[in-house]
Amino acid sequence: MTPSDLAQYLTTPLSIGNKTIDGRMVLAPMAGLGHVAFRALVAELGGFGLLFTGMCSAKAVPHENPAVSMVFRWRSRELPFTVCQIFGADPDVMARAAQRIEQEGFFGVDLNFGCSVAAICKKGCGAALLKTPDHAARIVAAVRQAVDMPLFVKFRTGWSDDPWFATDMAQRFEDAGADALTFHPRVAPDRRNRPPKWDIITQVQSAVTIPVFGNGNLLTRENGIRMLTQTGCQGLSLGRMAVARPWIFAQWCLEKKFHETIYHTTARRLLELLSRHYPPPFNLKLFKKFAPYFCANFKFSLFLLKQLNQAKTMQSMEQAVDRLFLPCPETLTVPNRNLFV
Repeated sequence: MTPSDLAQYLTTPLSIGNKTIDGRMVLAPMAGLGHVAFRALVAELGGFGLLFTGMCSAKAVPHENPAVSMVFRWRSRELPFTVCQIFGADPDVMARAAQRIEQEGFFGVDLNFGCSVAAICKKGCGAALLKTPDHAARIVAAVRQAVDMPLFVKFRTGWSDDPWFATDMAQRFEDAGADALTFHPRVAPDRRNRPPKWDIITQVQSAVTIPVFGNGNLLTRENGIRMLTQTGCQGLSLGRMAVARPWIFAQWCLEKKFHETIYHTTARRLLELLSRHYPPPFNLKLFKKFAPYFCANFKFSLFLLKQLNQAKTMQSMEQAVDRLFLPCPETLTVPNRNLFV
């Protein structure tokens, strides 16, 4: 498969439940990074199949005011291609949240069974639900009964390195009504210390008839080609690499070429969008969450990150971005993954 073959495949329509998407490369569901300003940036650059929101609490969603909420917030124009990600442990609560999401007009809802952060797992949410397979399946079934919109589930290998468990969960989720799966082939305790086992993606996709989006270490086009050809998954889900290079969807799917000035213009544009959608100091906090991934693109990434983190206001951050990224510093072919926290 050549880069052109990759682009052709990734721009082939794919049916998900009762809807169809125009592209098979999607933004992965991420906490703290998939906010409305970042999604607006990716949307401007183009090439994606779907966008996913940050992690929204299912308990809060039915009562949230998008004008006030820092997480459950969107632009009306993005609803047809955006999936709202929720976390929770109660089937009824998750179902009610999904109903609100459907009423608002989102493309679909995503159930997070993959987050392994301690604060989430201690609540019995995220990857902790993989410890109770029957209960996890009941949540999917409750949401399926509550809404007609496409239903996604993101999950990991489990809490032990057992491919059989991953395939069993995939089948349970499909049987319960999931329309698509995003699968990250690492065990929950592994915070990217070891490479993901892509062969488990092969087994998961073979175990179900619904689309599986492969996720994990998609750093280069060659990685994308290899994942698709080796695993047979029907789509790619990019997380932290998309944060580092938000133009990657346009690059891989539309074969667009970008000048090195894209780094500066992207950082500057995100600052503008954050100022538009969020008040201070929250907008600065969100940019500093983006900064490690962005700085990972450069040879002297740690120095650059330290400089950005010294900014105390959005104005001083704008000045730092101009000072540090004009002209463009020396870039790396593959980002410094030590900054992919």
